[in-house]
Amino acid sequence: MTQQLFWSLISGSFVAGVAAYLGTLMLSRKMAVVAGPLGHLALPGVAIAIIYGFSISLGAFPFVILGVVLIWLFEMRTKLPMEALTAIVFATGVATAFLFLPVDEAEAALVGNIMNVSYKEAIASITLSSMVFLIVKISYNRIMLINIYEDVAKTEGIDVKLYNFLYLLSIAIIVAFGVNLVGGLMTAALVAIPAAASRNVSRSLGQYRVLASLFGVVSAILGITVSFCSKLPAGPVVILVGATIFLVTVIFSKNS
Repeated sequence: MTQQLFWSLISGSFVAGVAAYLGTLMLSRKMAVVAGPLGHLALPGVAIAIIYGFSISLGAFPFVILGVVLIWLFEMRTKLPMEALTAIVFATGVATAFLFLPVDEAEAALVGNIMNVSYKEAIASITLSSMVFLIVKISYNRIMLINIYEDVAKTEGIDVKLYNFLYLLSIAIIVAFGVNLVGGLMTAALVAIPAAASRNVSRSLGQYRVLASLFGVVSAILGITVSFCSKLPAGPVVILVGATIFLVTVIFSKNS
């Protein structure tokens, strides 16, 4: 195993595992598709990173964070659904990106660049993914309650605005690193597919979270390994492995 492959596997596994864990919350609010628009929102930053030759995730991060802050502020101001606000913000980001994204260098932005991840990028993705995992784990029950019964959460004294912000911030961090793994076009699949697969076969909330993370990690490891051996782009392969796992879980679904 080369050192490059090692760092790709480690960073990809952390990002995919935490994305899937976060996806178990997003499915409860029917928000899994939000990660897709946020991935598109990262494209201006990715374009800048490609043009000036620095980390894709570093370029994506400020744009995704800015988008999340805008969505959070607009939600409080307008009371429009988060999905609608996300669509508005993401469309603006995509339009901006394609004004100056070099077409001949667009592959990394669209399908990811995990096979070229550096040591520093890997450490950053591991550290911040772990931080997101801890935040979400500590806040999980409160965020879940807000997702399902926001009025009840308010009567329980939960600071809904704070937890919504932490929730969106967690999504933003994972999306920023997810762009490096699967590209700006497929980040929604990174959170949705493992969580959906886990829902098919899990019989408790704890099992749901564990299996989702496991499916995410397995998808990343197998996808990156196949990519390394076949020279195919890693992002699409990771998603296809996840889709295959989902189809297998459909066969063994607890509802079948």
